[in-house]
Amino acid sequence: MTKKIAGFMVLCMTFFMATSAMAEMPGSNPKELWEHITKTSPYTQWKFWDDHQGMQEGNEPHGSLNKVYVNDKTYNSTSAPFEYGAIVVKENYNKKKKLMALTVMYKVKDFNPKAGDWFYVRYTTRGKAKPYGKPKGCISCHSANADNDYIFLHEFE
Repeated sequence: MTKKIAGFMVLCMTFFMATSAMAEMPGSNPKELWEHITKTSPYTQWKFWDDHQGMQEGNEPHGSLNKVYVNDKTYNSTSAPFEYGAIVVKENYNKKKKLMALTVMYKVKDFNPKAGDWFYVRYTTRGKAKPYGKPKGCISCHSANADNDYIFLHEFE
């Protein structure tokens, strides 16, 4: 009897933790996402992909230099497509290594199935979002890598 109760308790705790983690994820809203990546789960505490560590050369519209941080759902993905809740944050720097903006890709279920369900946003360093959602420029560029779930800086093995 105690084994059944212990098993039930473990199952309940697992369910609670899973639903709590899902509840923490923001919707397709730039203010909620900014709050998430700066306060709830600060992106600067996330990991870099093994094949894109630290400051790297970049190109427009993402600045001359960049750093790319990925949350655990993104980092732990072993094949495309990424799980819903995957987030990629790219810090965009100028040549003098001054942070100019953040560009973010966030995988949101049923947000935009025609373009991999990615929610795109470009933030100023103070968190003002423009553009965001389904920007044509982001989608048209990233569509060139649709086979890699619209991601350029990390190739699945």
